[in-house]
Amino acid sequence: MTMGTIGEKRGGIPEVELAPVGEVEIAYDVHGDPDDPVLLVIPGLGTQLIYWDLPLVEMLVERGFRVVRIDNRDNGASTILTDRGQPGFIPMMLGIPRGLRYTLNDMAADAIGVLDHLGVEGAHVVGYSMGGMIAQTMAIDHPGRVLSLTSMMSRTGARLDAFPGARELAALIRTKPTDSLESYLKGMEALGAVLESPDFPSDPERMRNLAEIAFFRGVHLDGTARQLHAINCQPNREKALSRLDVPTVVLHGAADRLVFPRGGRATARAIPGAELRIYEGMGHDLPEQLWPQFVHEIDRVARRAGK
Repeated sequence: MTMGTIGEKRGGIPEVELAPVGEVEIAYDVHGDPDDPVLLVIPGLGTQLIYWDLPLVEMLVERGFRVVRIDNRDNGASTILTDRGQPGFIPMMLGIPRGLRYTLNDMAADAIGVLDHLGVEGAHVVGYSMGGMIAQTMAIDHPGRVLSLTSMMSRTGARLDAFPGARELAALIRTKPTDSLESYLKGMEALGAVLESPDFPSDPERMRNLAEIAFFRGVHLDGTARQLHAINCQPNREKALSRLDVPTVVLHGAADRLVFPRGGRATARAIPGAELRIYEGMGHDLPEQLWPQFVHEIDRVARRAGK
């Protein structure tokens, strides 16, 4: 595989670089002053770097960060491991490693590989949902590379916290048609209606635009299934998290029913010195109305690390 550039193919599609990391290439883009400390932002299950919206990224840049967005493997413009096939439904959901294609440790190593490619020794790291799990794993597997940790809408891997609400689970595993743009947009609209924050309604035009960009960048349902299998197969991280020595803040929505707030509380309990922020009326999304508060917390924990 060779490093390259994915150019703009359709309005709104970001131009990204490709970092070779072992068997995969990880797509990334960079925003901000090269002299500013790096903030690596990691998306969640089946979502792409574009869900770290550019206006949110700009707010972080204004706080003095050089923001690096990535597509996880098996999504967006990163390598899609089509030859690996789709895991069986029962092993995927129950965390049985039969046919496991890769692990969250591999995905954490991908993110570290992007930092290596950029010549970055240490970065402040933020991840939401699965991205939070990857960020935690980076701090565990690569001590010293994570300067501060912001874990959003995530959990420790404990079985007690692994099960979402029935309605949310059904919405998550329901197949999103990819045969046409309109069918995909309808599927994403239905998913958003279940997961979004009850007190912070999203802008339908903004969410539709993001889903449209995601569709044209590439939606890979088999890849999402492989990611979910990796999530459910990783052992409980609580003991490993208890050994961390990194400034940490945990952000979670009180109304999150995909990853219940107890997952965030368990994360904050596990990491020594971690701070916890629970937002009333927030579900399993990144509501635009709360961006200033998120940016404040990300900046504050980075300053605790000596930003």
